[in-house]
Amino acid sequence: MRRSRGLAAALALSLAGSGAAVGLGLVAPAAAITPPVAFTADPLPTWQPNGVVWALAEAGGTVFAGGTFSTVRPPAGGGGAEQPAVNFAALDAATGAPTSCSLSFTIGSGTATVRALTLSPDKKTLYAGGYFGAVNGTPVSSIAAIDVATCTVKQSFRPAFAATVRAIAVTDDTVYAGGDFLTVAGQPRQRFAAVDAADGALRPFRADADDPGRAVEVTPDGRNVLLGGDFFTVNGTNTHALAVVDAASGALTKAYPGFIETNSVVKDIATDATGFYTANEGTGGGVFDGRIALNLSDFGQRWRDTCLGATQAVLPYRSVLYSASHAHDCSSVGEYPDGQRHHLLAQPTSAVGKLGWAPDTNDGIGEGIGPRVMAVGSKAGTDYLWVGGEFTTVNGAAQQSLTRFSSTGDTGAPTTPVASAAAFRPGEVQVRWRTSLDLDDSALTYRIYRNGAATPIGTVTADSLFFKRPQASWTDTTAQAGQSYTYRVTATDAAGNVSAPSGTVSVTVPVTADAYPSQVRADGAQLYWRYDESSLPYVADSSDGNQAGVHQNAPALRQSPGAVGGASTAIGFNGTNAHVYGDRRQSIGSTYSIETWFRTATTQGGKLIGFGNQQINGSSQYDKHVYMTDDGRLVYGVYTGATRTITTTASYNDDKWHHVVATQGPGGMTLYVDGAQKGTLNVTTHENFSGYWRVGFDGLGGWPDRPTSEHFAGLIDETAVYPGVLSAAQVQHHYALASAPADTVVQLTASEDTYANAGAPDGNFGTSGSLAVRGTSLYASYLRFALPAAPAGTVLKSATLSVKTSTMAGAGTTDTVSVVPVTGAWTEAGTTYNNRPGLGSTALGGFPGIPDGSAVHTAGLDTAAVAGALGGSWSLALTSAGTDALWLWSSEAAANEGTPRLTLTFGAP
Repeated sequence: MRRSRGLAAALALSLAGSGAAVGLGLVAPAAAITPPVAFTADPLPTWQPNGVVWALAEAGGTVFAGGTFSTVRPPAGGGGAEQPAVNFAALDAATGAPTSCSLSFTIGSGTATVRALTLSPDKKTLYAGGYFGAVNGTPVSSIAAIDVATCTVKQSFRPAFAATVRAIAVTDDTVYAGGDFLTVAGQPRQRFAAVDAADGALRPFRADADDPGRAVEVTPDGRNVLLGGDFFTVNGTNTHALAVVDAASGALTKAYPGFIETNSVVKDIATDATGFYTANEGTGGGVFDGRIALNLSDFGQRWRDTCLGATQAVLPYRSVLYSASHAHDCSSVGEYPDGQRHHLLAQPTSAVGKLGWAPDTNDGIGEGIGPRVMAVGSKAGTDYLWVGGEFTTVNGAAQQSLTRFSSTGDTGAPTTPVASAAAFRPGEVQVRWRTSLDLDDSALTYRIYRNGAATPIGTVTADSLFFKRPQASWTDTTAQAGQSYTYRVTATDAAGNVSAPSGTVSVTVPVTADAYPSQVRADGAQLYWRYDESSLPYVADSSDGNQAGVHQNAPALRQSPGAVGGASTAIGFNGTNAHVYGDRRQSIGSTYSIETWFRTATTQGGKLIGFGNQQINGSSQYDKHVYMTDDGRLVYGVYTGATRTITTTASYNDDKWHHVVATQGPGGMTLYVDGAQKGTLNVTTHENFSGYWRVGFDGLGGWPDRPTSEHFAGLIDETAVYPGVLSAAQVQHHYALASAPADTVVQLTASEDTYANAGAPDGNFGTSGSLAVRGTSLYASYLRFALPAAPAGTVLKSATLSVKTSTMAGAGTTDTVSVVPVTGAWTEAGTTYNNRPGLGSTALGGFPGIPDGSAVHTAGLDTAAVAGALGGSWSLALTSAGTDALWLWSSEAAANEGTPRLTLTFGAP
């Protein structure tokens, strides 16, 4: 019997610094190795058999493993030599190394195997079942009792099972067995039997089944026995795969006709204080492959997890149900769609829903099932979860058939966040990232660092699971218009393990609002993909909805020019296998609008945007979509039991940018192209299912004018989804804004830079990796930039200077540093303190002190003064009046780190 512990409370969003964050309301999973999850996901070094492990049991800090193998060998990098281990091994729970207990399970002909291992309640006797005829030479018949203290066969226990024993359960005086046998000691006992725990004498218990038994478990009160297997009848009564029988007589207590699909079986049963749990495996279509929780009070169902993927074992432990399977499709319970297999999962014993624990194996050898059995072993106050099966890797590293996880010592850091940043209006930067993956902790703390500072400017706590890694975001509300900033993000788990920092992302805050994206956000977009990312696989959501996307099969990034004026880019699809899918499973309400821009010359059509029930594969349910026919016409359709569509008469595969909006609401369906209405349909309903937004590909079977290809070949940009209906005026406004002049941002590095040093009046520092500023005794730094002319029709709207302090101790300064114009002549190679150039008296801008720590700092400059120098060479100097020196990186710094930069923003007058 195992004690239960309550589930952890829901995790909250936390903020620090000046900004705002958008949190992620997911399930309430566990922190690392804290309730309810009891184990890390970090595998420990464990000796490994050369075959399949079918059974595990634990007593006194020793874990017993049975299966079909002949040796055990050290883990990769471990010491020791391979040892004989004939279908059985005893290992230290804390070290994973073999003990001195050695037993060989053999048979005269055929292949011997151990399929079941169970301890007596006092843990003094280990009962083993399988297909074998001797243990260390002592004759037995597919079942044996082992004295744990001496590691010897109890010769007094000699029942005769005529075929394979697959499952064993033990009370103080009785051993219950299930398997393939039809007789025991020459007496009829079909697939289930009971014998005396001391001498193996046959009990009167009769629970005859018509097909093999695979699982046996005694209820905690000892009054009933739970049976699982392939059977359709027990004692002549219809009850498929599961039954409850009286512990003394075997008479049916509870039958389950039609409860489990006819092409599914029960592979394992486990109990806790209040319930029992089944592991189920099916073959063919319409199977049940998941887990069922049933109450001990009435033997009725508590919940059913219908994930597909052949569950082999279940283990309830401290209110969490751990399971071994190769679950590949959990869409039926609102989780991940069909795709990658996941072999080890955890969920509350009280409800369906995965927790944040997901170490993984591969399918391995044999049948390619992966893990098959689990057990908990304890030693010196530490619990260990042991997993056996036929896998050959654990978390991607080589390890065969056995692994273990500890209740202490979480060492695995979260994966590195993938970050981006965008600024749509003055005074605000949206920093966003795809949440990280931590295999034993779903609640992670993210810290946002600005301009390379050592102290985070913001902190966000957000949830993620292996199949649900949504976007999190934080808004920097202290960013100044016209200035440039860099950001990095780290993830930390509950044990304090910190990820590597994300790549540095840069953004320049606009002086005036960026018209097109600002309007999309103002009109209520809850998904807005601008496709400005420079690396795979994350598609940032520029709305406040945190509905990120994921690149599939590497579409072409940063295609230019995009559909909207300015620096925003598009994404390119190859028409073969690339697309983007949403990371959030959702249902779509009765009103919505979908919007995107596209450019193509394809003659094979394809899906532009739509809603489907899959992410990677083609969906079996799909509607609320816009697709292109082979001749370039656009079709907008929903499914109401029949396909309902609006189709344009014009073609749009002319290799030009086009804008399409499709809406549905109380007024029906409307399709717009390039700001103009192209058709309406009085249909207010659509197919109601949970799914994902997809761009560039999805199913189109059964739809009119189905194109040659469901994959779109061309460019896509500015995809948005709204929870309401855009009006005709809003659609027209969006179309017009795309061609409106946008601000242009130009970043310049210094063409020359150096500093003068009064302590070395004849010295030149033009090749130094550093710049220096101090009033007494004097250091002054000089920078030269080649300024472009203003683009036609624009004026200079802002100018900022960015510098980065070096990593030397005390590189910062408490003094005010002024940026002033240089009035005299100078060169990088020739300037010394003695011939330093003259300076202007009016400051262009300044830094009011710069703290220690290598970080980027930005100062706004006098726009009019910089504008007057456009189109030519322009010099400025950094000076101060105090005694506290400032040290900066120069353009000669290693790897061009922290090169001084001048950022110019041009826009309409």
